[in-house]
Amino acid sequence: MGRVAIVTGGTRGIGAAVSKALSEAGYEVAACYAGNEEKAKAFTAETGIPAYKWDVCDFAACEEGVRRVEADLGPVEILVNNAGITRDAMFHKMTAEQWNAVITTNLSGLFNMTRPVWDGMRERGFGRVVNISSINGQKGQMGQANYSAAKAGDIGFTKALAQEGAKKGITVNAICPGYINTDMMATIPEEVMQKQIVAHIPVGRLGEAYEVARCVLFLVSDESAFITGATLTANGGQYLA
Repeated sequence: MGRVAIVTGGTRGIGAAVSKALSEAGYEVAACYAGNEEKAKAFTAETGIPAYKWDVCDFAACEEGVRRVEADLGPVEILVNNAGITRDAMFHKMTAEQWNAVITTNLSGLFNMTRPVWDGMRERGFGRVVNISSINGQKGQMGQANYSAAKAGDIGFTKALAQEGAKKGITVNAICPGYINTDMMATIPEEVMQKQIVAHIPVGRLGEAYEVARCVLFLVSDESAFITGATLTANGGQYLA
């Protein structure tokens, strides 16, 4: 059996692509999801990858979820923190609920998921944690003060935790995707897409979810052992940092 990996938000979009890529590469994958049970069932039926339901906002639920995965598949050695939401609004209209929902899911969710697997990784002397941040955590984005703050926090979390894990054989890295062709992007009007988004991407197109998944595959591999605390950008040249 391959190493066991948990992918949060692992049944849709980028997370689904990551789950599939890891499974095809021989890893034992558990895809975590929070709400859309119909999509999760369809994902498992299509891929054979088991889907586990819990909310990354709930620390106790994350602890229990990790215990279930480990009972079914074995010790978790790879964690991909991908789960995320948006609640966009200009700051003068943003509510406390919109702020807290995004911070809790997109930033606190990293603590809630990583803490339950961290001790085991330290004891075994091996671990890979990959945090999916965002281009907007690097450069900011109007109307996304909550999202940009959370995703920037993901990068800080990555850099700090990488220093703690390094001597225990644990690497912690972040990936910052740009605009990726997922269901979320499909809601944007075509004219807005072409003139305001694609026009600003030097390669002239949106990224694909499988391209982010390939970045994950490299960072969780044995070959990437000397890379930790890094931020890998995958944005078609849109923002160079």
